[in-house]
Amino acid sequence: MHLHDCQHQPRLSLAKRPSRRHHGAMCYSAQVIESYNVFVRMYGAAMSLQQFYYTYFSRSRDPKIRIPKSVDAWFSNPTTDLEREIKTLIDQWNADQTSSLEQELFKQRKRLADAERTLLTKTTKKAQEDQRIAGNKIELARGKLSDLRRTEFVDSDARFFPGWYAPVMIVEDGHYVVKPMRFRYRFPGWNDAIEREKDGSYNARMDNIATKWRGPFGHRHGILMANRFYENVSRHAVEGRELRSGEKEENVVLEFNPQSRENMLVACLWTLGKRDDGGEMYSFAAITTDPPAEIAAVGHDRCIIPLKPENVDAWMHPDPNDLSASYAILEDRQRPYYEHSLAA
Repeated sequence: MHLHDCQHQPRLSLAKRPSRRHHGAMCYSAQVIESYNVFVRMYGAAMSLQQFYYTYFSRSRDPKIRIPKSVDAWFSNPTTDLEREIKTLIDQWNADQTSSLEQELFKQRKRLADAERTLLTKTTKKAQEDQRIAGNKIELARGKLSDLRRTEFVDSDARFFPGWYAPVMIVEDGHYVVKPMRFRYRFPGWNDAIEREKDGSYNARMDNIATKWRGPFGHRHGILMANRFYENVSRHAVEGRELRSGEKEENVVLEFNPQSRENMLVACLWTLGKRDDGGEMYSFAAITTDPPAEIAAVGHDRCIIPLKPENVDAWMHPDPNDLSASYAILEDRQRPYYEHSLAA
């Protein structure tokens, strides 16, 4: 499943939920489902509003912090003072993004007009490049503006990627709590520069969780709720053939859905560390294992681990002196058949 070497990166997707705090990628990108409502209904989890506020406040000062639009929607109808403060931060961020994109559109439209005016009298490489680049940037800015202004939700609103924040259920003071966490685990002593060099820390491979991941394994277990995930694979592998003579390898993104359409309780490991600016940061990785035959057949070599609902309590309350019990839970996992299609 992946994760990101982008040839082998899963993308998860949060699921949407019907109620006021609705919804909630591995690339990978995943789609988080209506995780908060489901966590509440099934496990009595509470939302850590203070942590959500802190994350949104941090986003207002750091554009690298990315949160799925579907999670923003959880606060569209606030009922408490803290929820209203979170919504204010979301609204201000949307307004700032809109203003920035409108300025970019104006700049690129002028660049395009200047280039086209030059091309009317003579052909220059610079004018051709300006025309091409400005056209691409105009299209990109228009798409982002459309997404910001759109009120109806689409599947892509729930997708998140490595480095984005997603809602994860953990145990805190003996209670289940849902917190926003960055989907890239920060190991002790790491910073942004190290993570750029070793950008696969959102993928906790099951075959080395007792070594590389011995810090959180058996101590800090979490669950991400997702209804599908996405992977980057080679087109020729999807088509079940070898590369043709002279053919360049082409990447495509596949969407994987459990045939049963059941929500997946994805096993995760998490930590609380520091951002480069010294701010507090929760981060997590999804545990992955060898893929089932249907995923391997289309060219991907990892898969997330969906837990059985009856094993959730035991997974979330691990015994660090009995790691075999945690291994057994990962082995005794849901094994859905994954259907795939080209991602939209």
